[in-house]
Amino acid sequence: MGKALYSPPVMPSREPLLLDRLDRPIVLVGLMGAGKSTVGRRLARRLNLPFVDSDTAIEDASGLSAGEVFERYGEDDFRDGERRLVARLIEDGGIRVIATGGGAYVNQSTRQLLNDKAITVWLDAPVALLAERTARRPETRPMLNKGDRSQILSSLIEQRGPKYAEAHIRIPSSSGGHSEVVEAIVAALEKHLGLP
Repeated sequence: MGKALYSPPVMPSREPLLLDRLDRPIVLVGLMGAGKSTVGRRLARRLNLPFVDSDTAIEDASGLSAGEVFERYGEDDFRDGERRLVARLIEDGGIRVIATGGGAYVNQSTRQLLNDKAITVWLDAPVALLAERTARRPETRPMLNKGDRSQILSSLIEQRGPKYAEAHIRIPSSSGGHSEVVEAIVAALEKHLGLP
């Protein structure tokens, strides 16, 4: 007679509880290269929610890439359009996952709106990882094409870090798999929503 194989107890999924409690969008914020778009897509798939990338929405509305809009019209006009777009995504309602551009959350009124009407999640990544990731597609990062990438990113995190820190949830985004980041977000959402 052979030994019985050990089977760990099956734990009931907490996902239905999470989705029952979720009454607002989940918005990912953080610097460019933190993984907001990739993690956002995976998180939406994991929770079976729609996903919206604000940069893609800008491209759809303008017919230009977000980087081209930034270059053509300047940062002030780009940020104004981004602010209006993010407000529309939130005000339109609907529970979904939204990935924002790196500078969207820096705007005071946008930050207030997102913190009031969404669950904000800061993906916080180290500068070395941000520099490596943003180097892969430099044409999409016009802010980083004006000097040393790492120095610019360090300066941006110094300026924006205190604002990102106002997000409801902070998740370290490392060089590990995106699925680990997704699971960390799900666990943090459960805690944020007070699930047992």
